[in-house]
Amino acid sequence: MSKGFLIDMDGVIYSGNDLIEGADIFIAELKRRNLPFLFLTNNSQRTSRDVINKLAGIGIEAEEENVFTSAMATGWFLARQKPFGSAYVLGEGGLLTSLHENGYSLVNQDPDFVVVGEGRNFTLEMVNHAVDMILGGAKLVATNLDPSPKKAGWNNLGIKAIVSMIEEATGVKAFSVGKPSPVMMRVARKKLGLDSVNTTIIGDTMDTDILGGIQLGYHTVLTLSGVSKSKDLKSYAFSPDLVVDSIAEFDLDKWLNSSDSGSSKVMKPNGKAILQEQF
Repeated sequence: MSKGFLIDMDGVIYSGNDLIEGADIFIAELKRRNLPFLFLTNNSQRTSRDVINKLAGIGIEAEEENVFTSAMATGWFLARQKPFGSAYVLGEGGLLTSLHENGYSLVNQDPDFVVVGEGRNFTLEMVNHAVDMILGGAKLVATNLDPSPKKAGWNNLGIKAIVSMIEEATGVKAFSVGKPSPVMMRVARKKLGLDSVNTTIIGDTMDTDILGGIQLGYHTVLTLSGVSKSKDLKSYAFSPDLVVDSIAEFDLDKWLNSSDSGSSKVMKPNGKAILQEQF
């Protein structure tokens, strides 16, 4: 069976609006070899077309079929929990589009679900309205629980901050669909037509990309070009199969060959990747 890749975006492919060195070459090589891949992002604001346009702006050509967002995963999930249900949404374009495409009605009263995604346009009044709906019986769903970056001037609080406020006000815990949830991670793999052992996730965050991959038995590659840094790794009880400074250092040939031989790569404290037999 073919090998394939689930690839995080911010921190792996780009940083803000800037291409991370080597990312364009890596994606071009995957395409040249016809290796299946998906860009996997917890950002629920953008539609798949928005994502493709952003990638084009930094020199990477891809198709909408190469994109899977937490908004798309949330629409998929809700359509299977309650087909043709209704939702009150705290979120923006990508999430609204996904819910509509999955047959959901967007309402302002008596919803089946309150759905929270990224956004800068909703108000405290809207949050209060959501709280009342949840206390009235609506289920609480979050596209993801990404934390705030805790940086001055950052224009996005992080969904976790908003959801925590709603959870405290209602006493109801949100169900999160995005990484590291098995919902998003498993659907993404199935979209590629792969089994777990032939799936590699490449990400920059131990708490989402790497954790989700390990829980589902995927191969895992951590790039240090984003959120998680070398000094952070000692705090975790789990480890990625490989750690690289950036995607430019990822040797695709060696990775595919090590997978074919039944081995995986692990990063040892001396910083050198070695092969480890799989059991």
